[in-house]
Amino acid sequence: MPRVLGVDIPGRKQILYSLRYIYGVGPTLSAEIIKKADLDPTKKADDLTPDELRRLIDVIQSGYRVEGDMRREVTGNIRRLISIGSYRGLRHRRGLPVRGQRTSTNARTRKGPRRTVGAVRGKEARAAAKK
Repeated sequence: MPRVLGVDIPGRKQILYSLRYIYGVGPTLSAEIIKKADLDPTKKADDLTPDELRRLIDVIQSGYRVEGDMRREVTGNIRRLISIGSYRGLRHRRGLPVRGQRTSTNARTRKGPRRTVGAVRGKEARAAAKK
């Protein structure tokens, strides 16, 4: 498993796909980086020579925001939205979907597991049943 910018990328996959394991690198950016580094996109990540690996890292560091910088930027943007009190910021603060999805049904990923309202359990339930 080669290590690129502090991330272990899968060695058995083609470099085109294994670069996507770096935060901030998607399909388009991956292809662009490989083209700039003058690498063969079908080559496996384990088969890269130290020189090719160095070129790859140089290209990524020279012109792209990835990993820590990208994470900081995204969290900074979310904090800014929350602090100015925008609608999107309120949705982030409340942990609800931000991009207009419905919440009447679905949205379980953002809202978390269902919380039952009105159900009484334990000693209180038994005491209420006896009365």
